[in-house]
Amino acid sequence: MSVKALLAIAPLPFALAACQTMGNPDAGRLAEATLYQANGLPAGTAQIYRAGDEARITVALAGLPEGKHGLHLHTVGSCIAPDFKSAGGHLNPEDHEHGSLNPQGKHLGDLPNIDVAANGTGTISATLSEPAAEAMRHILDSDGTAIVVHAGADDYKTDPAGDAGARIACGEVTAV
Repeated sequence: MSVKALLAIAPLPFALAACQTMGNPDAGRLAEATLYQANGLPAGTAQIYRAGDEARITVALAGLPEGKHGLHLHTVGSCIAPDFKSAGGHLNPEDHEHGSLNPQGKHLGDLPNIDVAANGTGTISATLSEPAAEAMRHILDSDGTAIVVHAGADDYKTDPAGDAGARIACGEVTAV
């Protein structure tokens, strides 16, 4: 082997070692959902991933009405249109009241409002209120969990649902 060839491949072991220490970028992904509108059109995606001991959720929406919309995890992984009532109430395994402004606490299903721009798109990323292992135990339980977008903004205090209005999009959360 020529010196030139050796010099070309010499950095390879270091590059491979660096890749092994970085790990798989998807290794922290825990669950995902594809959201749909009542008419069956796609509405976006949600990803739940581990960040240290925390669970984080990232949601990207498209094709929805402009404005602030309530966003919640619901108790049943079922999204039957047109009203998505099959998703049940908010995911609340610790029996807290609703909303970050409620003095009685916030529950696992409470997420921040998502702002949808005039072009119908919006994104949000938030930390779930329980540690990752606990959160995922509840989210991936036997009847599953749904993520729901509401027609209006969540007021962060009205129990049990934040007065956010009708359900306009829904996605069933599944493990990855």
